[in-house]
Amino acid sequence: MRRTARPLTGTALAVAAAALATAPAYGASAGGLEVSPAPVVPGGQVTVRTAACGERGSATGDASAVGAGSLSLAPDAHGQGATGRFRVPPSAQPGTYEITATCHGSGRRVTGDLVVTLTSMRGQVHPRGSVKTGVGGALGPDPVQTAAGVAALAVAAAGGTWLLHRRARGDGI
Repeated sequence: MRRTARPLTGTALAVAAAALATAPAYGASAGGLEVSPAPVVPGGQVTVRTAACGERGSATGDASAVGAGSLSLAPDAHGQGATGRFRVPPSAQPGTYEITATCHGSGRRVTGDLVVTLTSMRGQVHPRGSVKTGVGGALGPDPVQTAAGVAALAVAAAGGTWLLHRRARGDGI
């Protein structure tokens, strides 16, 4: 059994090493569509870039998954890839959306993921409006009603304590 375990372990390690050597590192473009900033808040501006269209290449992007429509990717200043920008609609919901671009000329299609969150690196976006739960508020704007409610709770607590005290003494109720 030892004789077969070592060759199988060695083969498994060789296969794993080969898979790691051929897989691109996380975050590498590998000819895909780079989307930045990484998480974006609704209403924020997004930049997309790809080198898949070649030197001085251009592309047409599609951000309709998040509700932003189409965009143009033009050759960047260095001529190394195509770059475009769009704004995430303020009504966008949190989640991950696929953004695509199709290179002009070659027809090559590349994709990238856009992550929309409610928080940003600069600060937190607070929700607006009221919560519709179907239940009224605990403390209303009327101080008289609030005082009456507190008084009713105090009377109920005092009465309950008195009844428990009588029961403990054996006086009955």
